[in-house]
Amino acid sequence: MEMHVVVIICALLMLLYGSVSKVSESFFLTGPMFFTFVGVSLSLFNGEPSDYGQLATPVKLLAELTLIIVLFVDASEINHKHLKNGPSSVGSRLLIIGLPLTAISGFFVGYLMFDSLSLAIIALVALMLTPTDAALGQSLIKSPLLPERIKQNISVESGLNDGISLPAIVICIAIISGEVVNNSEMTWLLFIATQLILGPIVGGLIGWFGGKYVEKSAIKQWMAPVYQSLCSLALPILAYCVAEVVHGNGFIAAFVCGYFFGVQNHTIRLRIQEFGEAEGQQLTLFVFLLFGFVMVPYSFEYWDLNALLYALLSLTLVRMLPVFVSLIGSKVDWQEQCIYAWFGPRGIASILYLLIFIATVSREGYQYPIAIIVLTVFLSIILHGVSALPIVNWYRKSVSHR
Repeated sequence: MEMHVVVIICALLMLLYGSVSKVSESFFLTGPMFFTFVGVSLSLFNGEPSDYGQLATPVKLLAELTLIIVLFVDASEINHKHLKNGPSSVGSRLLIIGLPLTAISGFFVGYLMFDSLSLAIIALVALMLTPTDAALGQSLIKSPLLPERIKQNISVESGLNDGISLPAIVICIAIISGEVVNNSEMTWLLFIATQLILGPIVGGLIGWFGGKYVEKSAIKQWMAPVYQSLCSLALPILAYCVAEVVHGNGFIAAFVCGYFFGVQNHTIRLRIQEFGEAEGQQLTLFVFLLFGFVMVPYSFEYWDLNALLYALLSLTLVRMLPVFVSLIGSKVDWQEQCIYAWFGPRGIASILYLLIFIATVSREGYQYPIAIIVLTVFLSIILHGVSALPIVNWYRKSVSHR
């Protein structure tokens, strides 16, 4: 398919879905569902599945840009008040206890089910399927029927867990790709130090001082509002590139850049975040379109009962049990715990990390683990998208009868 045709389709889809987006979510049709299904439908008219190789460069660039913006915006929107109680808050429990337990559970289940996969690959699959994506159930997040604390806890978890999972994913990809050819302990320590220390330092400095510079320029009326908005692209991209130049991890830098974003003025900060969120949303939907058009058809032939079972376990027990464990003693009622346990959709972070893995390592020899991740995300797009509104209605009825 020619590039111009792809662009035309993307633009038309954005206009089409955007014109009915508010209504469609009332009928269980989310943006990720719509773009994924359209992508799958288009692939049926494309003959044989599209080749990853032909799309490797543009897909990698799109994936990297999307992830940079998403990490920055998610981190900048974190409400620190919901973490102020430290380990005792729900958001902290989900991240400090639930997140590592989910990754460990996913690894343990994969170890029992997939004898043919290496430990590094099993760990990578588990880690890539650990981050959650609240965007797959926006009707739940935006519902006025759900208490604000629940929506904030879900947003805090999904906003932070992709950044927290990233260092371990980076290390797994380095092991698999052979990026660190010398296996000595000193080499590994140096690699981990440069990746996990330099990236956050660069991101934190650029986020704080860059934000302060933008805020001062805006307050003094030196910077026009449109250029303030563009900082949501400029700052994370700058953080990413500088970190890569000094051999740190650019994605971690982009996340930390957003976390330490130095703009305190509410109007200026909101302007920057809204623009970044809109651009991130647009790029994210394009990624879901490519996911349905390229990744689902390509992976279909590798799906089997084991892959299906792992995907279902990943979306249920592997996610739900760690959440229940993390909330022991939290005094959160069982209905609210059920919402946190079920609503752990796998979406954009898993797709983007997978695309980066494919671009870095190649898909040859890794078709089956790639297919497992694709199947899990595909099922999550459907199941979590369809179940969002019924969950809200169930919760309201359940708590009203107490």
